[in-house]
Amino acid sequence: MATLKRQEWLIHYSHEHHYALQLCWKIRKGIQMKSISPERIKRYADWFYHEVLLPHIQDEEVNLFPVLNEKNDNIQLAIFQHRELQALFAISEASFQTLNMIADKLESHIRFEERILFELIQSHATEQQIEAIKNEHKGQIFKDNEEDVFWI
Repeated sequence: MATLKRQEWLIHYSHEHHYALQLCWKIRKGIQMKSISPERIKRYADWFYHEVLLPHIQDEEVNLFPVLNEKNDNIQLAIFQHRELQALFAISEASFQTLNMIADKLESHIRFEERILFELIQSHATEQQIEAIKNEHKGQIFKDNEEDVFWI
């Protein structure tokens, strides 16, 4: 499938994906630095999950995914991946293994949504659906948590 230019009404979702990819990078950077405890990385990841990622996931499922039939295999896969991510973030014990899994699964999920799911949604959305999405999703203004910038 040829890559389509991202349409304006989906750009905010892609920007939020960029912030999530930055989270993956920060997790990996913290793990590589060896002197950073998994608790410090988990604290930041949990903040990001609650403040940025969970609202994004909920928004996608309520406003964006209904463009395609809920039985659509790609929608089902995206929802399954959302639940996997939610389960990983729910693990209270901080470990490098769990943090690596979060970074890997989150990055893979974002690549899937950007390369496959968003292309389908963008090509199937009606004008009425596009207008509804524009009205409901204005995009998050990302303000990073800089209390502990362990990745620097």
